[in-house]
Amino acid sequence: MAGPKKENPMNHFLDIHKTDPAALRAMIETAGQIKRARADRPKGAPDDDQPLAGRMVALIFEKPSTRTRVSFDVGVRQMGGQSMVLSGSDMQLGHGETIADTARVLSRYVDLIMIRTFDESVLHEMAEYADVPVINGLTDRTHPCQIMADVLTYEEHRGPIKGKKVVWAGDGNNVCASFLHAAGQFGFDLTFTGPAQLDPEEEFVGLARKAGSTVVIERDAARAVEGADLVVADTWVSMHDSQSSKERRHNMLRPYQVNAELMAKARPDALFMHCLPAHREEEVTSEVMDGPHSVIWDEAENRLHAQKAVMRWCLGV
Repeated sequence: MAGPKKENPMNHFLDIHKTDPAALRAMIETAGQIKRARADRPKGAPDDDQPLAGRMVALIFEKPSTRTRVSFDVGVRQMGGQSMVLSGSDMQLGHGETIADTARVLSRYVDLIMIRTFDESVLHEMAEYADVPVINGLTDRTHPCQIMADVLTYEEHRGPIKGKKVVWAGDGNNVCASFLHAAGQFGFDLTFTGPAQLDPEEEFVGLARKAGSTVVIERDAARAVEGADLVVADTWVSMHDSQSSKERRHNMLRPYQVNAELMAKARPDALFMHCLPAHREEEVTSEVMDGPHSVIWDEAENRLHAQKAVMRWCLGV
């Protein structure tokens, strides 16, 4: 038994659709200010503002990570805090000790918890029983921190994303899910183009439409990207997929590769994004990744700035 639940009014950052649009907008503005303030500073130098001084942040990784681990760790340190990185084998979440009890114990030691896990129920139970804010660093279902970086990236290049057309090409995965959440909260439209077997969850499509966004499912990739302001792709396969599964997915997804011919059908000033790591010449060609539409390196950097803003919001500093 996990024990009685508690009232928890603190600022968890669990999913974009569960966060007030005004708070999301404030985080994007803060992230932009943080980035501009660092523009002429040496790489790795601390921020002038040290809002996390004296604070300890637990970074829990049940799933392996490069960008999430480095960007959160660096962000905490640059803002004057300290981080404790814990792997799934260190924690053994839910094995031997309940997630609820782990949350209670960690809350006695740290000021903030970021968790990157598989099942979103682990995230939600952690937040339910923690006495400190919890951030969703990724689950199998959603990836909100990535989309905060993506919105920041779009707006620093092209201005407000409200009313724009975003096209997701490929697999309706966890990153696509958070894009749908963001469509409703930030007021842009989203077209999904991919095979029917990999459609995004109907629940998330419905949430975006209920919030006033136009969501279109279009099987023809060329038709989907017409008039697009932003085209987004993600890897077709996971490191955990079997060889036969990878081959099946490649066959299904090949018509949705983002290449120069496809990008030419979008708006002339359209941007291309990919959360990385990318498999060049699979979901996207090198010509697009390294071409004039691509902002993938700014997007990767902006994980740092966006997550700093998220942490500040969670802690109210």
